[in-house]
Amino acid sequence: MDRLNPTTTNIRKSTAFTLVELLVVISIIAILAGLSCPAVSGAMDSAKKTHAKSNAVQIAAAVSAYDMEYGKLPTFTGSTVDKDLVRILTTSNSRGIVFLEPPAWKKGKGGTNDSGDYCDPWSSNNLYAIALDTNYDNLVRVSTNGAASGSYDIMKKVGVWSVYPTNSKYQVRSWD
Repeated sequence: MDRLNPTTTNIRKSTAFTLVELLVVISIIAILAGLSCPAVSGAMDSAKKTHAKSNAVQIAAAVSAYDMEYGKLPTFTGSTVDKDLVRILTTSNSRGIVFLEPPAWKKGKGGTNDSGDYCDPWSSNNLYAIALDTNYDNLVRVSTNGAASGSYDIMKKVGVWSVYPTNSKYQVRSWD
């Protein structure tokens, strides 16, 4: 009590946070972090798509360079960039020229998996698809959605694409 005024009491102000204030601040931070997660996920998908596009263009350029060097497209069986095509484009060609230097597969970046197949950034099992103009009419039949039913012709010598197995929105094409 104050000596001059006996009816008043001393009120001490505290400079520390109360538990309620601390919990409010923590909950606001949690809400903001939760709101930023979709943005981070979208940025990661965009980065994967950019890596996939770059890889597809590099594969198409390597096949075109092989064609310019040898006067013919690489001979291999299949419609994917498997270990046989990767071997031809790396060092197993008659002149030992390296047309493609694929890195080891990393999530989000792509590359060659343990089997030597060239895979996209989403999965070490999802290989890039490839179509070659083997009859040299400058037309290649390529997929529109990863399925054989959806395809069309483009005026290119090489077409490389990737479709994430469970979601066709991730289709990446070398000719875009």
